[in-house]
Amino acid sequence: MVKLADPSAIGLCGFALTTLVLSMHNAGIGIPYGSPNNVVVGLAFFYGGFAQFTAGVFDILHNNMFGGTAFISYGAFWMSFASILTPGFGVKAAFTAANSKHLPNALGIFLLGWTIFTFIMMIASYRIHFVMATLFTFLFVTFVLLTIGEWKASKVFMTLGGSFGFVTALIAFYLAASLLISKKSGFSFDLPNKSLAAPKEPVYDSEA
Repeated sequence: MVKLADPSAIGLCGFALTTLVLSMHNAGIGIPYGSPNNVVVGLAFFYGGFAQFTAGVFDILHNNMFGGTAFISYGAFWMSFASILTPGFGVKAAFTAANSKHLPNALGIFLLGWTIFTFIMMIASYRIHFVMATLFTFLFVTFVLLTIGEWKASKVFMTLGGSFGFVTALIAFYLAASLLISKKSGFSFDLPNKSLAAPKEPVYDSEA
């Protein structure tokens, strides 16, 4: 039987890079606030979307329920978000034709659903390890701020959401690095990451 490599690093990198790009747009980091964010569409479809989704499928095959749920779900999030930004799907055009003021409310509802999902994942992450728990805590705050920002059409909340998203992306990159740069992969050291799992009761195994 062929032994499959751990897909977690590529899933985390897909999530991190796509989140980084969109968050920099939302926060106005390196680009004026409010500039078109369509540059994220390619990443959202293929790296944050397809690649992360595929990593989740392989995590399920590795019997990693948490990783599989996270990667498949957030991969689907990015592909659905890219669909909203893609003219061919007609999402934005439909709101423009009806009432463009309703689009932020619709996006707020979209993000609210993901906020609830992320809250569940955040609680689950508190039994894994410190970096994972920190990642999902920042991601939850990011979704809360962006949800409010869309509903209120608030530059302040959108900018704050982008800033928290930027930090979330950096944490995800660190977590990916901790899998790629470790004693298990041939290095002489491990990057710091304190386990939060109960003794003899692991809930997340990066080598599964």
